[in-house]
Amino acid sequence: MRNFFSISFLVGLANAVNLKVSGTGGNASSPLMYGLMFEDINHSGDGGIYAELIQNRAFQGSREYPSTLTPWESIGGGVLALQNTTTPLSSALPASVNVAPGSTTKGTVGLVNPGWWGIDVKPQKYTGSFWALGSYKGKFTVKLQSNLTNDVFATASVPSSCQAGKWVEHKFELNPRVAAPNSNNTFSLEFEAGAGDVNFNLISLFPPTYKNRPNGLRPELMSALKALNPSFLRIPGGNNIEGDVYHYPWRWNETIGPLVNRPGRPGTWGYGNTDGLGLIEYLDWCTDLDVTPILAVWGGMYLGNEVGHILSADALVPWVEDTLNELEFILGPTSSTYGALRASLGYPNPWPLKYVEIGNEDNLYTNGSSTYAAYRFKMFYDAISKAYPDLHVMSSTGDYTAVGGSGETATLTDYHTYSRPDLLVQSFGHFDHASREYKTLIGEYACVQENLKGVITGVNWDLPKFPWPLWVGAVSEAIWSLGAEKNGDAVIGMSYAPGFQNLNSYEWTPDLISFTADPSQTVLSTSYAVIELFSNSRYNTTVPVTSDSAYGPAYWVAGVSDPGVYTFKAAIYNATANVPFSLQFEGVGQGEKATLTVLNAPDGLSAATLEDGKVQNPVTKKVTELTAGTDGSFSFELENYAVAVLTT
Repeated sequence: MRNFFSISFLVGLANAVNLKVSGTGGNASSPLMYGLMFEDINHSGDGGIYAELIQNRAFQGSREYPSTLTPWESIGGGVLALQNTTTPLSSALPASVNVAPGSTTKGTVGLVNPGWWGIDVKPQKYTGSFWALGSYKGKFTVKLQSNLTNDVFATASVPSSCQAGKWVEHKFELNPRVAAPNSNNTFSLEFEAGAGDVNFNLISLFPPTYKNRPNGLRPELMSALKALNPSFLRIPGGNNIEGDVYHYPWRWNETIGPLVNRPGRPGTWGYGNTDGLGLIEYLDWCTDLDVTPILAVWGGMYLGNEVGHILSADALVPWVEDTLNELEFILGPTSSTYGALRASLGYPNPWPLKYVEIGNEDNLYTNGSSTYAAYRFKMFYDAISKAYPDLHVMSSTGDYTAVGGSGETATLTDYHTYSRPDLLVQSFGHFDHASREYKTLIGEYACVQENLKGVITGVNWDLPKFPWPLWVGAVSEAIWSLGAEKNGDAVIGMSYAPGFQNLNSYEWTPDLISFTADPSQTVLSTSYAVIELFSNSRYNTTVPVTSDSAYGPAYWVAGVSDPGVYTFKAAIYNATANVPFSLQFEGVGQGEKATLTVLNAPDGLSAATLEDGKVQNPVTKKVTELTAGTDGSFSFELENYAVAVLTT
């Protein structure tokens, strides 16, 4: 890998930095400053944080992605066939798999599933179910077994409850006594071959989930998110809410209730979504992480630039009404139509929703921005603010072309940036002159591409992106974040995107967290390390800092939580030598203590990766106790590409 960062335009001389931090006089910092963004890309939902272990469990299909048997295979010489039976499991799930004995089949017959590129098997309870249609009166056998050897880790016998002409659910548990040596394992479902054929649908298997939620989420991925100390979760996306040329936007009411009533939909990232991870699961996710939901609703624009991809005002009316129905489901009293529906699903109390975003990146395409400003945003804003005046409505264009309200009712905007290291660092002051009335959410940001020789410029989407977040990119993101923090009265929060990547199937790099079916192979990126440090080092108010040095190669921000309780954050980008600091805090005297935490990596090209099945993380963390000198100052040096937090 060539050292392309040595040619950065932003090289700074390492002069000493002498800073004096005031105890008062700053601006309130947003309590939402660090958060999360999620959409189902890179199999981050199905095959990712959604804990379902069976791939293609319900044979869902669409015009874009027709139903298929992949990756199911037959066992015992059986014959598998997709069928739309006269009696479907439900109108949402009409297709099922018919398993019939072959002409020479003896013993048992069935089907086997490899999971989402593997199944992690540990000594823990796995909860499963399947629906069967037929007259079979024997027993079904379910197994977790190795795909490489003959080892069977768990098996269970399930007496048939089949009734002719009727779909019947069967439930079971699997309890392995030992852990499998790897995740190359399968799930199988068998029955006696001499009893004829059986149709199966919604074949499901879950491991233990985060906080034991039914239909819940992968514990180790949720724990990784929790460690970031997030304050919000932007859901459900992202481009994935919009639909593409097939016009399948995300429909909230098709993602709630029993799984048999969820048809799924084609996502916008090359694969179908089961919608097992639906609106309620998203809101439970917010509850379990104790974060504020930021709900995105479709804004009347499909992805693409073809005729008809943006709805007219008349065509948009039912979609505005649908958004009001969704909000009533989330916020309405149980006496309301959709509040009653929520209660019937086990949630009598409303969720604490405060933010609604209209669309996603509606500034794109030929007429995206103009139609959004002319009528699309206003139609949603007028309806929502009238019905729910306490909700904060957010535009998706990242500018002030579509605004509403004023003061406490002023709308917000969602700003996205994918960039190069030099450009992110140069953008440190981007929000210095941003509106303090119409505040900004940085809903998506990441450093995704190398610098170019002799020029500071944006991303060229025709060129490759980083395969993993590099440390120099993480440092540039740190400086971008410091710029957002020092403008905490204009920026309400920020979230890296994308959040997840299944290393077996993905469309986008780099990503915050990468994973496989094996939890021990979860990679927490260099960008993750920076966010974890900064997000767990919050303060209530930014405070003025006087300096004898300009920004660069050192960048910083300071804040205070209580009198005398300071937090100082800094990052070094392309310094020619170590940068000495002398740091004085108002009211802090000789002999007082401070804790300095410094992150760094061997070089700017370092990345956390998965190599030969093992996680390699180059980020180092050094914690040092400092003592204030005679003038009450703390002295220390930071190396090039250091990211640091000092707390008193």
